[in-house]
Amino acid sequence: MSEPLTMPAQHASANGERTSIVNCVAYHRTGKRVGDIPLERIGEAMKDPDTFVWVGLHEPDEALLERLQEEFDLHDLAIEDAHYAHQRTKIETYGDSLFIVVQTAQPVQGRIAFGETHIFLGRRYLITVRHGASLSYAPVRRSCEVAPELLALGPSYGLYSILDFIVDNYMPIVRDFREELLELEQDVFAETYKRTTIKRLYDMQRELMNLRLAVAPLQDVTNQLVRLHPNLIHEETRVYFRDVYDHVFRVNEATNAMREMLGAAINVNMSLVTLGQNEVMKKLAGWAAMLATPTLVTSWYGMNFHHMPELNKPWAYPGMIVLTISLMGGVYWVLKRSRWL
Repeated sequence: MSEPLTMPAQHASANGERTSIVNCVAYHRTGKRVGDIPLERIGEAMKDPDTFVWVGLHEPDEALLERLQEEFDLHDLAIEDAHYAHQRTKIETYGDSLFIVVQTAQPVQGRIAFGETHIFLGRRYLITVRHGASLSYAPVRRSCEVAPELLALGPSYGLYSILDFIVDNYMPIVRDFREELLELEQDVFAETYKRTTIKRLYDMQRELMNLRLAVAPLQDVTNQLVRLHPNLIHEETRVYFRDVYDHVFRVNEATNAMREMLGAAINVNMSLVTLGQNEVMKKLAGWAAMLATPTLVTSWYGMNFHHMPELNKPWAYPGMIVLTISLMGGVYWVLKRSRWL
């Protein structure tokens, strides 16, 4: 085996400028960490058949990706996809390597921010390229390093750890949305209409739709990792990928259920608003009917005719008032009985 490679890969260059290389580490086939290495020594590390390399990048430029392409003989189409984000979740085979795109999601100020992770998997290398909203995979790497007997399964175990980390970050998002929906139910059934409630329900439905578009294709990706690619996926890691598949399935089911609940909440809210408006209109119509009664009577007696019923009687005016009040009382009783007032 060659001499230990201990030069660290830094987040910043010597002059303080930030670089896209988060980690570049060599591991022995026993799962033990050999050391951090710079990109220019990857070729030297790969000459040792007992070594594999794990590289982590964050929004790299085209020049850096071209260097990695030369070092690991990556396919042009995969490199092109890794440079330009906004790819759908997928898995593609290029010779003796896999290219996997996974959508990441993070809660940011009450909203879901989406990002992407592009993964290159070979027999002796694992490369992750992060774009947009995503957490660092440094904790994933550390958890693998404290279990060298599992990391000895090769890059495929590192791939499992990353996918499991991404999927586990989906679950709190769905849980938070469920709790928020329970809180919004009070506003949904409130007597007063709140425009902010229906707007938030719509925003949640749209965000869960985007989350579903990220999660649903991941079922096919993990299913392939469970059954296919025997030259790249260690047989003992398939049970771990099956566990990730189960988590993805649960998140997808929960997302679908949440979307249906949100759709039902929106419909219920709009229905309650419509019913409330109908009740107001019924009451307005009822009071209008009551006011129409004296209007009708007084309009008769307001006409300029000499011969009006009981016009010359001394009790005609009080009698008209009593008649008008009686008619209004009768209309009020009928409307009250029919619950229009």
